Amino acid sequence: MPVIAPIMRMCPIGIIHSPFKLKERTPIQPFKSNKIGQVEVYKEFAPGLQDILGFSHIILIYRFHKSKNYELLVKPFLDDRSRGVFSTRYPARPNQIGISVVQLLKQKNNVLFVKGIDVLDGTPLLDIKPYVPDFDAAKKVRIGWLENKRKESL
Repeated sequence: MPVIAPIMRMCPIGIIHSPFKLKERTPIQPFKSNKIGQVEVYKEFAPGLQDILGFSHIILIYRFHKSKNYELLVKPFLDDRSRGVFSTRYPARPNQIGISVVQLLKQKNNVLFVKGIDVLDGTPLLDIKPYVPDFDAAKKVRIGWLENKRKESL
């Protein structure tokens, strides 16, 4: 029996603008994209951007707003077998949360210009975090079922 969690309310802090208007034409991951996007932070949250330009990369946390349902077993883009959704980056997830690491190019007022955008235009932005290799890059990792796929696809 599934556990029913309490409802959580989140308020978007901005909107992500990208050249990708259709889900089918949106890159699967940022390493597949060199496209420029704009991360518009709503004006009431703009003071939170102070000091962001000191970082070369940022982590965008957003909502997969076009995903309507989810499945716990999915076929990810690098495989033809079903996998548990939590062992994939598949967008149809119980809480519709996505993350992307992008390169921060510049800031103009409350808009960040980023490279490597891989999200659909109009995606609601939930949060921004600086990418810090000492915190965010694990040294010794295993990548499960992706180990063999990585050699084939990347």
